[in-house]
Amino acid sequence: MRSDEEIMFAVANGDINAFEEIVLRHQKAAWSVAYRFLGDSAEAEDVAQDAFLKILAAAPRYRPSAAFHTFLVRVVSRLCMDRARKMHPVYTDAPPELPTPEPSASQAALRAERDMAIRRALDALPPAQRMAVVLRYYEDLEYRAIADAMDTTEKAVERLLARARVALRVPLNQYKANEAGSDGGFEPVARL
Repeated sequence: MRSDEEIMFAVANGDINAFEEIVLRHQKAAWSVAYRFLGDSAEAEDVAQDAFLKILAAAPRYRPSAAFHTFLVRVVSRLCMDRARKMHPVYTDAPPELPTPEPSASQAALRAERDMAIRRALDALPPAQRMAVVLRYYEDLEYRAIADAMDTTEKAVERLLARARVALRVPLNQYKANEAGSDGGFEPVARL
């Protein structure tokens, strides 16, 4: 099995069919980053497609200074942040996950309410903070990879995440307080 870098070199040398392999390997990751940031499935698909088109156009200039995944996340991040400057937030449900046993109607309603509270809180963040949160807490990237993807330093990523945590504390604690008051049980917001 060829590495991503080998495939990109093949694409740079004119093998367009090899690019399909890159897309198939990474389309889910590209869509996931875009969806977590934008909160809209159709917009996420557009961003993922745009990212792959940009990568295809840049293939002759591609130099693997980092893992291909980091390069892809950088392209997707930039496209998302450009779109965020141009659009208003869209509130949606959480992205689809692997099938699990059906929750009860009340559990589903609570989860939808929680997801909406998280989405609103994330959408209120400045784009750079939101992207740092998405890459760290949803995509599980390390600070170095986030810094590479956002074309900044690890220290800047630390500051972005610290400011985001402070900004998220009030709306998420308010939600926790409301939730605990309504049924006595709050499912913690994952790692935020």
